[in-house]
Amino acid sequence: MSRRRTLRNLARGLLFVSPFIVGFSVFTIYPVCASFWYSFTDFGIFTPPRFIGLGNYRELIADPVFWLSMWNTIYYTLIAVPAGIISAFLLALLLNSKVRGMAYFRTLFFLPSIMPAVAGSVLWYWMFNYEYGVLNSLLRPVCAVLTSVTGREILPPGWLVDPVWAKPALILMGLWGVGGSTILYLAGLQDVPQTLYEAAEIDGATPLRKTWHITLPAMSPIIFFTFIMGVIGSFQVFTQAFIITQGGPAGSTLFYALYLFNNAFLYFRLGYASAMAWILFVIVLGATMLIFKGTGRFVHYEGKA
Repeated sequence: MSRRRTLRNLARGLLFVSPFIVGFSVFTIYPVCASFWYSFTDFGIFTPPRFIGLGNYRELIADPVFWLSMWNTIYYTLIAVPAGIISAFLLALLLNSKVRGMAYFRTLFFLPSIMPAVAGSVLWYWMFNYEYGVLNSLLRPVCAVLTSVTGREILPPGWLVDPVWAKPALILMGLWGVGGSTILYLAGLQDVPQTLYEAAEIDGATPLRKTWHITLPAMSPIIFFTFIMGVIGSFQVFTQAFIITQGGPAGSTLFYALYLFNNAFLYFRLGYASAMAWILFVIVLGATMLIFKGTGRFVHYEGKA
């Protein structure tokens, strides 16, 4: 009787979770397995996939555009992720101040992070406009002063038309949306025991020393989490470049995810794009494991020595 009841309960449980199992199998497991198979084929949507072994991977190694997209993505990651963490942390320190009306400022800084990516990209597209953009309108008087001082003409940056400034422009745009990380840091700051600060003040610690020796170690798990998520997200940057620059100028914003998208849905090379997707998976997995191994000793969890 007990065995029959156990089987009945198991059947009921499987029945209740069957929608998730079916959905997960159809929309996750099958696409992952299919993309792995397609990465070894020549598949152009309109023709049946033809097995070519490692042909796609060999072609990727010899593809200069692939390496250009990889460099653009690594450049973006190395600058955007640390800049985002530092700016979000400093902003959280400011928002943690006991100032009247601070709740309104917290809401104001958080709003950009919930704006749809397409709408934000269109907004920044016009802000970066060389002739009529807000940024260059503010910079032109400064450039005029510098021109008069140095004796040579200094012009505002061509944010979206100059290959030198295109990636920094998208990085600057990314800093506008650090409100989500700021909220995490703000919650962590409010959880740091005040007794530690009081003891440090008695010992004569300066604000900088208190931040370095108390705040940062206490916040290290949250910083570590945002660092991991930032690296993973930066390797998949797509929307901003797709909406604003389409990979230009001169391929300076052709990020890895955008080149993958172009191969799949513009050039109809699904096998080639699938190979790129699996290479991206290996790169992200390797980077994540390396970060876990290299930064673990700097992360301090409460209750652990």
